[in-house]
Amino acid sequence: MKRAQRKLEHIKYALELGDGPRSTHFEDIRFLHNCLPEINPADIVLSVEVFGKQLRLPFLIDAITGGTDSVTDVNAKLSQAAAKLGIAMAVGSQYGAVRDGKGYASYEVVRKHNPDGVIIANISALATPAQACEAVKMLNADALEVHLNPAQELFMGEGDKDFKGLMDNLLRIRDGVEVPVIVKETGCGIATEEYARLKAQGFTHFNCAGAGGTNFPAIEASRYGKELAGDFAGWGLPTVWTLLDSAVTCNEGDFLIASGGIRNASDIAKAFALGADVVGMAGNVLRLVHEGGVEAVTTYFETLAEQLTRYLLLLGAKTPKDLRNVPVIYSGETANYIANRGYDLAALSKNRR
Repeated sequence: MKRAQRKLEHIKYALELGDGPRSTHFEDIRFLHNCLPEINPADIVLSVEVFGKQLRLPFLIDAITGGTDSVTDVNAKLSQAAAKLGIAMAVGSQYGAVRDGKGYASYEVVRKHNPDGVIIANISALATPAQACEAVKMLNADALEVHLNPAQELFMGEGDKDFKGLMDNLLRIRDGVEVPVIVKETGCGIATEEYARLKAQGFTHFNCAGAGGTNFPAIEASRYGKELAGDFAGWGLPTVWTLLDSAVTCNEGDFLIASGGIRNASDIAKAFALGADVVGMAGNVLRLVHEGGVEAVTTYFETLAEQLTRYLLLLGAKTPKDLRNVPVIYSGETANYIANRGYDLAALSKNRR
């Protein structure tokens, strides 16, 4: 019951607290207008192949919830929306379910309502390979997100505080499952140093989940009637910075999900420009499904797709991936970040990955 209650409290405080307080820094990026786009709107293609399946739109409903009967309806509605839209969906952490043998129905409903879609399982980096396999089996999942959340665990009263050996366990999980493993942060981003460490071990799939969206350390503090202050209030790499780190570390063949406070078509276009293959959203989608159900979620993503097409047209890009070669200008704290990290500003302005 304690774990089930925590799942409900996560939803409660995610809705109450909203995003932030850290900026994603998408405002520090500006596109250069292309007055000769030489493109017909009919030539623009938003669909993308992911894990051997075709997505109609390059979006992901990222990990939100699961694990208790009380949230089964939420996952059912999200799955129905994903199926209708032709987008991917990841479930919330299945760690408690596979460890305790409870709450399976709240996850299984996702595949029930979207039998042919791209569904991504989700497990803690502390899980055993057997538990990871069970999470995949539960959903007949196309991939597995293994989440890293030290900041959340630190401020969770009942959280795990011993992070030693995570890399070795990541390798055991990856070698133990038969689907691609996505290394995922949970709102604090992945830095160049960790991208490099993971890539050196053969990992090629990432979900950057930068700061600026749902703030899990703040959510955990709120569950205990506390409020984070100082550095901890906005801890983590803003989404734009972790995307830049991926752009200088990852290769063309690597797979990147951009997430963390992405809320509009401008953010989405810039995320693709910085190297994303798919763009994920969670906190704002939770609010939409809570307030307006399947229809609200569907309308939101269809509107984003229409607006993204306008960006592609104005920038002379036929696909979201083409935005990687569109010139961009960096300003503000992001320009300072690029300088401090010793990155080639001119190169990053012209192409990413």
